[in-house]
Amino acid sequence: MPKFDYSLNYAELDLRAHPELYRVGVGEQGVLLVQPYKAELLPHWRFATPDAAQESSEAIYGMFLAYLKAGDFVGADMARKFLQMGFTRARRYANHRGGKKYAGPVPDDKKGQSGAHGRPELPRQPEDPVKAESARIFKAKWDEAEANAQYAALKREHRARYG
Repeated sequence: MPKFDYSLNYAELDLRAHPELYRVGVGEQGVLLVQPYKAELLPHWRFATPDAAQESSEAIYGMFLAYLKAGDFVGADMARKFLQMGFTRARRYANHRGGKKYAGPVPDDKKGQSGAHGRPELPRQPEDPVKAESARIFKAKWDEAEANAQYAALKREHRARYG
C-alpha cells in the first residue's frame, strides 16, 4: 500500500480538485494537512468532554456521509481520520494527564508524523473517566465509518485507480 506522501505542498494543494494525489496511508496520516478538508473538519473536532465529543463526532460523521453522497472519497477518508483522531487523542488524555505520551521533544524531521521515534513512553496516570468516555464516543462513530459499505467501495476504487 502506498504511504502518505509528506513531500507535497499541502498548504497550496487542493485535494478536492486533485484526488489523484491523495494516498490513504496508515491511520491518521495527513489528517492535519489535507486541504480543503482540514479547514472544513477541524472547527468541528472537540473531545474535552463527553458532550463535546458527542456533538463533534455526530457533526463529523454527518460530514463523512455528505462526502460519500457527493462521491468524494478523499473527504470521507479525512472525516474518518478525524473520527479516529478523536478516539486516539481522547485515549491519550485519558491515559496521560496533559496528553503528553512520550518524554523529550519530537525530532524536527518527524513533526506531523506518528510514532515515538525512540523516545520513552511516560508512565500512565490513573485513567481519566471523562476522556475515556469521550474516546468511547469517537470510537463508536469511527467504527461506524469503517463499516460503511459505500466508503469501503470508494476506498477500493481510489486505490485501484490511483494507487
